[in-house]
Amino acid sequence: MSLRKQGASNGATTAFLIATPESGVDSISITYALLDPLMTVARPLAAFFTAAVAGISENLLERKKEVNRITPDLSCPVDGCCSGDDCDPEIHSRHHSFLEKIKAGIGYAFGELWEDIAKWFLFGLLLAGLITVMIPDDVFSRYLGPGLPAMLLMLIVGIPLYICATASTPIAAALILKGVSPGAALVFLLAGPATNMASLTVLVGTLGRRATALYLASIAVCSVLFGLIVDQIYTYWGISAQAMVGQASEVIPLWAQWTGAFFVMLLSITPLYRAIAARFKSKKPAAPIVPPPVNAESEALSAAPNCGPT
Repeated sequence: MSLRKQGASNGATTAFLIATPESGVDSISITYALLDPLMTVARPLAAFFTAAVAGISENLLERKKEVNRITPDLSCPVDGCCSGDDCDPEIHSRHHSFLEKIKAGIGYAFGELWEDIAKWFLFGLLLAGLITVMIPDDVFSRYLGPGLPAMLLMLIVGIPLYICATASTPIAAALILKGVSPGAALVFLLAGPATNMASLTVLVGTLGRRATALYLASIAVCSVLFGLIVDQIYTYWGISAQAMVGQASEVIPLWAQWTGAFFVMLLSITPLYRAIAARFKSKKPAAPIVPPPVNAESEALSAAPNCGPT
């Protein structure tokens, strides 16, 4: 919405919405860790192609109209020492040392960034565990199998679902282990983070119904197309997606795995506590407003006739 208000076209905005969740470092790294190298390449590549198709199509069909511009936030990302409006960028670039910038970056990575995705990541792990335990191993392969029906089902499930790119990855890994084809899992990975009912409502108000419909159509068509291509690649090379899931963890020693898991849990304590506290605080009824006590003297003054200034 901020990009749109600053003058970005509908095409640039839709391309940003589609490409950003799938091309983040966190999304790519967790895809490599939980899935396999082929899916690690296919996921951002498919997102880039889908974003380009949606953006170019929207720009070609966009009706030109005036856009209200707002002033972008150019303040210092390290400690806010400069607003960015009243200081030269060359001068401001020397305000902080390299170590200060590294410290600020590490603080953002383990603070604000992880706080944004921690609850969704752990939710994805929990849901993936439930899928692994509760769904029989052959249920997807027996009733769906590879091909278009499974991808359409993943599309129907993924579009309205509110889930981020990081949280969708362990769910996709669990689905593959249960017999879902890698192409169908890719459809879920593309459609889930890029769309949900809340964002679609905002998009209708920001971009309009036509642009939102084109946004959804681009995601649906391109994700299914890339899903079919990915299935063909796995079949042609004789790669078993089920056998490849999670193989990256085998190169990491067991002690390092447990250390990393413990470190992630430590980082997650504060974000989860804040999320739970905020949820309970929002459900807590507001305290009734009690009027201040009135003494006899103020009561008499308020009852006296108003005779104007003395």
